Amino acid sequence: MLGTFDISGSALTTSRLRLDVISNNIANVETTTTAEGGPYQRRSVVLSDGSSNSFARTLQNQMNSIPGAQFNGTAGAGTANGVMAERIARDPSPPDLRHEPDHPDANEDGYVAYPNVDLVHEMTDLLMANRTYQANASAFDVSKNMVQSTLRMGG
Repeated sequence: MLGTFDISGSALTTSRLRLDVISNNIANVETTTTAEGGPYQRRSVVLSDGSSNSFARTLQNQMNSIPGAQFNGTAGAGTANGVMAERIARDPSPPDLRHEPDHPDANEDGYVAYPNVDLVHEMTDLLMANRTYQANASAFDVSKNMVQSTLRMGG
């Protein structure tokens, strides 16, 4: 039962991070110059199943050392750790070039390099991340209610 809390909790955390990264992309849709030089580059969250988490591996090893325990990994071992944000990656696609010769960041041909951020794509990702957050908040709440009901029955 506690694994469901871990899974939902990690999904809530990564969904929140995705929402933050998407919001940052939208906020920088017109940023043509950054501290690194050039236009802002779209960012995205790279997720993993949490199996690379050293704490989770240590916990799994400790569980396997319990005499008579049967933690062989067949019952959701890959998902028992939930989901993790592995890193935030930059989108390598080229910038959006627009002909604006009067813009201060225009090159010698009059083109300005705008970020490779597509608002439609970002809004779709925003909706998906929001729905993922809501679904995992509901799953967490259902699990919590089940535990509370079990405790009331036992008390």
